[in-house]
Amino acid sequence: MSHETQHDHDHLDPDHEEAHEHEHEHGPLAELVTVRDWLRYAVTRFNRAGIFCGHGVQDSFDEAVWLILGTLALPLDRLEPFLDACIPGEERIGLLEAIEQRADERLPTAYILGEAWLGDFRFTVDERVIVPRSFFAELLEDGLAPWVDAPEAITRALDMCTGSGCLAILMAHAFPNAAITAVDLSDDALDVARINVADYGLEERVELVRSDVFAQVDGRRFDLILSNPPYVTAEAMDALPPEYLHEPRMALASGDDGLDVVRRLLAQAADHLNPGGILAVEVGHNRHIVEEAFPELPFNWLSTRGGDDMVFLLRREDLQHAAVAAD
Repeated sequence: MSHETQHDHDHLDPDHEEAHEHEHEHGPLAELVTVRDWLRYAVTRFNRAGIFCGHGVQDSFDEAVWLILGTLALPLDRLEPFLDACIPGEERIGLLEAIEQRADERLPTAYILGEAWLGDFRFTVDERVIVPRSFFAELLEDGLAPWVDAPEAITRALDMCTGSGCLAILMAHAFPNAAITAVDLSDDALDVARINVADYGLEERVELVRSDVFAQVDGRRFDLILSNPPYVTAEAMDALPPEYLHEPRMALASGDDGLDVVRRLLAQAADHLNPGGILAVEVGHNRHIVEEAFPELPFNWLSTRGGDDMVFLLRREDLQHAAVAAD
């Protein structure tokens, strides 16, 4: 048999073709079969890539669980029953793409999945908004007790710098009689917030307003103003892990000391609070900066699982007595 004839014969031989295909089967798509396999691979991949876990999870294992279960549309709180489930070929392709995107591009898992969670609340997210994360989610579980005696007595509340609208939605659930105004300067962020408000059927209770702080809510007064504003210092911005660079800069940076927006809130909030009204603001790890900048204010620092220096609270009367200046 000639070489050409032999080549034609081999080409037509099904057994030869199958053997040829198996010779080229290698890598994750062929070798990783179960959820357990892919979980091990993802953790190793993330550890070697040096990803930063700062969007609601503590380590590479939790990040891998979140990404894998989310990509496979499985319940995020039920890993064990699925560990030894086999993953079909097409789903493996999508899973590999998601893992490589997280490791190589350092894209946050929330953006890859298009969703994020605060407690039991799911929110649509993308790169137009920061990934939802706030100690207010914990504090609102109890309706800001003991500072708010009767959650049902709150009738007007403001979420300043609403982003994805997550806190406005949590406020609507915590204060069932409240009309919520949600403010942001970003049209893109408000477009995402509009999706989330609609998902929870809150269009009649949550008003979305484009405004530079209080500019477009002039003359309105509230029982409660909540804000998780930009508060990252210039020094911290320069040191941010790559994951945070996918988020809108305007939602993070706030001047050299991180207090550009906080100053405006403190200077103007009293004019927008009802008597006895509350201003509560999240400032991350900047308690010392805040207290040094405003020694005249009697800050109340609220206890959270993250510590006692993340969120401050002031009443309208505290702000009036201090007469805070914006600059």
